[in-house]
Amino acid sequence: MIKTTLASLRAHRLRLLLTSLAIALGVGFIAGTFVLTDTIEAGFAQKVTADAEKVAVAVLPKPGAQALPEKLVERLRGLDGVTDVQGQVRGNAPLLGRNGKTIGDLPTTAISATTRTTITDGAAPAGDDQAIVDENTARKQGFAVGDTVTVLDRKGGRHAFKLVGVFDIGLDQELGYTGAVGFTTATAQRLTGEKGFREIDLAGDDPAALKQAVTTALGQAYDVKTGHELAAAMAKSNGVQIDFIKLGLLIFGLIAMMVAALVIYNTFNILVAQRTREMALLRCIGATRGQVFGSVLLESVVVGLLSSVLGLAAGYGLGAGAMAVLRALDAPLPTGLGPSLTPLTITVGLVVGLVVTVGAALLPARSATAVAPIAALRSQVEEQTYRAGLIRVVISGLLLLAGAGATGAAVFMAPGEQVSLFVAMGGCTLIFLAVLILGPVLVKPLSRLVGQVPRVLFGVPGRLAVDNSGRNPKRAATTTIALTIGVTLMTVISVMTASTRVTMAAKLDSQFPADYMVATQDREAAIPRSVGDTLRAKPEFDSVLQIRDTSAKVGKVDSQVGTFTGPAKLEPLGPGEVALTESQAKERGLKAGSTLRLTTKREGTVTLKVGQLLDDETLLPSVTLSPGSYDQYFGRTPDSRIYLKIKDGVDPDKTRDLVEAATAAFPTVQVISSTDVRGEYDDALDMTLMIVTGLLGLAILISLLGIANTLSLSVHERTRESALLRALGLTRPQLRRMLSVEALVLGLIGALVGVTLGIAFGWAAVRTMMDDSTLSVPFGQIALFVALSGLAGVLAAVLPARKAARASIVTSLASG
Repeated sequence: MIKTTLASLRAHRLRLLLTSLAIALGVGFIAGTFVLTDTIEAGFAQKVTADAEKVAVAVLPKPGAQALPEKLVERLRGLDGVTDVQGQVRGNAPLLGRNGKTIGDLPTTAISATTRTTITDGAAPAGDDQAIVDENTARKQGFAVGDTVTVLDRKGGRHAFKLVGVFDIGLDQELGYTGAVGFTTATAQRLTGEKGFREIDLAGDDPAALKQAVTTALGQAYDVKTGHELAAAMAKSNGVQIDFIKLGLLIFGLIAMMVAALVIYNTFNILVAQRTREMALLRCIGATRGQVFGSVLLESVVVGLLSSVLGLAAGYGLGAGAMAVLRALDAPLPTGLGPSLTPLTITVGLVVGLVVTVGAALLPARSATAVAPIAALRSQVEEQTYRAGLIRVVISGLLLLAGAGATGAAVFMAPGEQVSLFVAMGGCTLIFLAVLILGPVLVKPLSRLVGQVPRVLFGVPGRLAVDNSGRNPKRAATTTIALTIGVTLMTVISVMTASTRVTMAAKLDSQFPADYMVATQDREAAIPRSVGDTLRAKPEFDSVLQIRDTSAKVGKVDSQVGTFTGPAKLEPLGPGEVALTESQAKERGLKAGSTLRLTTKREGTVTLKVGQLLDDETLLPSVTLSPGSYDQYFGRTPDSRIYLKIKDGVDPDKTRDLVEAATAAFPTVQVISSTDVRGEYDDALDMTLMIVTGLLGLAILISLLGIANTLSLSVHERTRESALLRALGLTRPQLRRMLSVEALVLGLIGALVGVTLGIAFGWAAVRTMMDDSTLSVPFGQIALFVALSGLAGVLAAVLPARKAARASIVTSLASG
């Protein structure tokens, strides 16, 4: 039997090619995920080792403490075994870009350059007039060694430095987010105003002994770690990100493997049906049921093993390609190492490919043993008529009810909670399983529905194709369900993206009802009032709203208390009155007419009356006073934010120039337009959609291979039928057209079911993720999905149709 099975595989090399591709693509994706993440982890490990070699022992403040006292450095320097001690300074020191404005959304972090600082270009700062910047900041701002950079101190004073080097921030996530500029220790302290150290690093020959000595000297007042322990802790925090990336990618890999399993199952099902006579003849000449079962399983093992090896090779290439893309996009991940194919990756790839292939072949192998030897005497295998059993209907009905109930319950839960999202996912999964079970029942009515137009357009070939598409509902359902999975997920993502875009636009309109916002990086009250006064005098602006606020105690709780100048949806407040947002009032148990106590800077504690309540979407502070009362209590503080609306018909470029000119003298003041904010959201959503679409494209490609495989095997199965049609007058072009239309109908059935489910699932996901969400269905994208599914089906039928049309009529009739 082993010889017979292997001979069968050699004789039909092309028969399982598409199945092998499906397995290889699925394994390749999973292997590629491991290659990519293993390489990134290896890069982090390399950085960990590099960091550990530079520090013997590090002393850090306990969680919650701010800094280490400076006197600690001299105390540690006197310990036995210490060869050097360096304190790390860290604080805010905004770096100015070439436009004279502070860069980034947060102030740049200033650090003292120590032996731990990895210089990648130039040298470390040796004098108080020298500085270094991190690689990412240098690249984005176009800074190079030899340039002059300007940094602001804690009071806003400007300081120019010669850029002498560029450094790698390593595993420090904070520096990666804010950007970094390095100085000598004295300069860093002078700029930031920091009095202590964020960390103290010690050098020595024996880290373990040195840690013990430091712990003995300092007691339990501080955290003491060896260099390896410190680097491992930093790597662990980055490892969480890698695990998240790996999990996300593996989800798409498992989707691909699930689709591949359906393709494999369908392929072996058809192959067993085609080889009924062969199996029965083997039984007649002495093969047992176990041997027949074993031959099919052996075939699946050989195919799964070879395909998995190909998948590993493909995965290695995918991983290398992904790293090249990350490098091109300047992703903040260590991708400098070559792709890493570990023994674990090889094992996982082989096991997954083998298990999925053999698992999908079990049912067809079992059905092969049910062939009675007498079947070998039949001239042609009878085609079974599918009937939906009561058990199938009952089970699918129960799953459908349970899924609809769970999804409905999730929709009415509090939006944004993980529980509601998981309940919705569970409900949608149950609904999908119900549709999967009912697939064969749905194929015939859907083929008639989808086939109405092809019947008219393509004449006799079209009518034959539509009839063929529903003739074997079980096979057609198994074929189309693979495509349905891909289209469903694509539609879900499209609906979620479109709905999120519309919902966020509405929220931005309510929260940012202005064309421009003027603010500092940290949103502090640091904008001179003259800026707002200057802009209010410009006729191009319809309104200018200036907000001033400060932190103060309302009752016993710290809150932002402020006022405004300009138009606002607020009744005039009298002396001793205050306006609260509805959420603030609810949190404090207050209402209009209630009183509260406010601790002020100039008047001490005062009692105020709640004059009115504000909508939570207001631009005003949550605790708002009249301008006169605010100045009386807190003085004439600068503005915190300025909101501007331009008049209708005014050129936005002109108004942008006016705002930039008004703020040019104040480097910390940034101009943010509503167009910029919406553009950032749109870019993020578009990038997400593009990435997810690319990842799901693999599942759709595998499902198309399944359609091509099914058609190819179906053509082989219907050799006599095709020849008979040719003998009755069907031309070769008409035969090719018939098979192409059949593939078109199958593709459209899968797309139609996928789109319907995707819209429903997408709506449920949006409702559970966001409050006050708006459903938006991108009909253009969805129509494109349907059209591409139909087109892909037609393309998948090209080779099978060509093969059927070129076959000899006489030889095909004799093959039965």
